[in-house]
Amino acid sequence: MNEQRHVTVHGVRLRFAAAHMATLGDELEPLHGHNYIVRARVEGDLTDEHWVIDFSALKRCVREACEKLDHHFLLQTASPHLQSELVQGNWLIRFRDREYRFPEQDVVPLPLENSTAELLAQWIAEQAIQALRAGEHANIYRLAVDVEEMPGQTAGYATNL
Repeated sequence: MNEQRHVTVHGVRLRFAAAHMATLGDELEPLHGHNYIVRARVEGDLTDEHWVIDFSALKRCVREACEKLDHHFLLQTASPHLQSELVQGNWLIRFRDREYRFPEQDVVPLPLENSTAELLAQWIAEQAIQALRAGEHANIYRLAVDVEEMPGQTAGYATNL
């Protein structure tokens, strides 16, 4: 019998509000924002204490990633469609004939090609994995993160550790 154990967290503090402009082919969405909700699930073996992970430890790993994004503009710095550079304390972003300028402290530059929910889920997962590894959770072998942009619209990312 192949048994699997898992722990899932979501809730009040696993969310963030942020603005973005995703690219759709060679088009750019208008600047807008979402109240994102995040859910994370880990799979692993039971520890000597008979749990996969303490709920609060997993929530902390995911919450720290959410807090980095909360109340910021999410800039996809690896986009092939946007040109972005930091100029005198401001992010200057160009798309065709449009130009945007955001104060540096209002922007989270992300090494992503786009600011889609799928790639945000991956970025959050990568942040959580770093925190899990630092916490010595060697019993965990899989992590999945879902990011809900709005009710009925959720994207996810899952990976083996």
